[in-house]
Amino acid sequence: MGTAMHMGITIHIMNTDNDLALTRLFQLISPSLPIGSYTYSQGIEWAVEQGWVQHENDLQEWLKGLLETTMQYLDLPLLLRFIRAWSEQDEKAVSHWNEYLLASRETAELRLEESNRARAFSRILISLEPEAVNARKHLIVSQHACFSYACYRWGVSTEQACYGLLWSWLENQTLSAVKIIPLGQTAGQRVVFNLTELFPDIIQQALSLKDEDLGASSISQAIASSRHETQYTRLFRS
Repeated sequence: MGTAMHMGITIHIMNTDNDLALTRLFQLISPSLPIGSYTYSQGIEWAVEQGWVQHENDLQEWLKGLLETTMQYLDLPLLLRFIRAWSEQDEKAVSHWNEYLLASRETAELRLEESNRARAFSRILISLEPEAVNARKHLIVSQHACFSYACYRWGVSTEQACYGLLWSWLENQTLSAVKIIPLGQTAGQRVVFNLTELFPDIIQQALSLKDEDLGASSISQAIASSRHETQYTRLFRS
């Protein structure tokens, strides 16, 4: 990291590979990444209509429950295994974890979201990293395969990747709820602020899990997602 002076202030200039990797991660988790993240509520829309989630505290408890189950025991541990598989060039392992992830998505909507976002994500990766075309058959299966591939290729550390995945998921879910409930922007920011405090413990737990410890069932989300498939009026695809 270099330094420069401007108006008497010392400015630190990012010029290392780690700093570049961090900016690449910002690109991956940006809401502007065109993979359709904003079009999915993952069951929240039906939960709101049924009165399960009506206020700021309801939303915080709903998301906290998902962070401490699905994200902690499924999504994050699988992300780590995907990254390891890519780094070891173990396509058999990538394929295995893709199948495991899809089998763990509890509704048709959640599985469709996974594949739809994966196809969009893979197109972006191939446009940025032409070599990614060689891994396309794996990338189009799950967004986790895409996200982990990018983190591996761009030198994003596993810890940074975990924080990035959690942040992206939490921000998208909160934005969905802000639109649906509706909830004020400030209330949404309070929810994000409070729940990010859980990230270190969740990541530490995820890092420690063995293969036989993986898996989680979020029953309320599964019910909400399955009922959303036939919800009469809706804004979101899932």
